[in-house]
This record gives sequence, structure tokens and C-alpha cells, in this order.
Amino acid sequence: MTALLQLESLSKAYSAPGNALKAVDRVSLSIAQGEFVAVEGPSGSGKTTLILAAGTLLRPTSGQVLLDGQDPYALSSEQRARFRSANIGFVFQQFHLIPYLTVWDNVLTPTMANPVANARARAEGLLTQFGLRDRSKHLCSELSTGERQRTALARALLTRPRVLLADEPTGNLDNENATVVLRCMTEFAHEGGAVFLVTHDPRAASYAHRVIRLERGRVGDAAR
Repeated sequence: MTALLQLESLSKAYSAPGNALKAVDRVSLSIAQGEFVAVEGPSGSGKTTLILAAGTLLRPTSGQVLLDGQDPYALSSEQRARFRSANIGFVFQQFHLIPYLTVWDNVLTPTMANPVANARARAEGLLTQFGLRDRSKHLCSELSTGERQRTALARALLTRPRVLLADEPTGNLDNENATVVLRCMTEFAHEGGAVFLVTHDPRAASYAHRVIRLERGRVGDAAR
């Protein structure tokens, strides 16, 4: 299978008194179109740093990120932001919703960076799919934890991204809501998207086609 997202010998180091701390150390992996890949590891293993670098939000110290052969870090910051908005959807454990906006407006925020064809109709469809249509005019502070994560997932999918990056998306969810989120990610991959999930939750990792173990910033043997 041809790789859609590639990380080539990716490293990220942070300055520390007396030395540099390597959060990610020469990680190489690829994710094909239609593939769901999970990276598993304990807290502090470098999972979040890895996914932020893969998502063009954190410039690596060395190595390369390629999305369909293009290096987004070769772009200007403005060009990279547009590239990210058009190609990558994000789902985080803490949701990162805008608290003073309604559910409806949060889902539509990606249109601020790039126009989205039929955005309002797509937003309505996603809110219906995730059982949020009757909550569309509510502020995020009025939502349950599960509803917030479903809102974040709807926002991530609005632009029809090619890659979905998820950082501990089930960490704050009960079993029912976690299952909804993970099944939606599975469907996204089945429809041809690429899913890159980082987690310490074996339940979440079990949905992936392939699981990779990360320890102290380095890739170990594949879990399965």
C-alpha cells in the first residue's frame, strides 16, 4: 500500500539544564490510505509530541513529515495552516472547543481557515450522525463530556480531511461514548481516510489495524 502519511527518522528534542531531552527519537512509520494505526505507550513516552509533529503543529528537530509526498514544514506558517486545515482533522482528550461558541459554531470553525463546500449542510449531517442536533444551539459548557468529544469529532470531520489524528480521544469518556468515537474513526478509515491514534488505552488500540509501541521516544516491537 502507498503511504499517505510518513514519518521519516523523526526526532524532537527540548532544551534542559545541562543537556537536551529527546521526547521523540528517530521514529519512522507510515500510514496508508484506509489504515488505522495506533501508537501505544505509557505517559511520558513521547506520544503527544509525536502526534503534534505529525500534525504539523510542532516542528521536529530533525527528520521529516510527508503527507502524500509533500513536506508541510517546507511551507510558510500561513501556507502550513491552510494545508493543515484542508488535510488533517484533530481530536484531543481535552476537546479544545471554544467555550463561548455554540456547538454549531464550534463545528463550523474550520471554515475560518479554508472554505468548505456545503459546510452548513455537512455540519447539520454530522450533528445528526453524532446525536447532537438538539444541542446545536447550546454552549459547550452545557454539554456532557461525551457530547463535547462528539462535537470535537464532528468539527474534525467537517472538512473531509485525508488524515485524522487523535490524542487520547477516549481518555475522558465512558464506554458508550468511547465506542461511538472509535467506531466513527473505524468508519473514516474504511471510507479511505488514514487514522493515527495515540493512546495508553488497550480498548482504544484494539480498534486499530496495527499497533506500535513507543517507549522513551523510541519505537519498540509492534504490539500486533
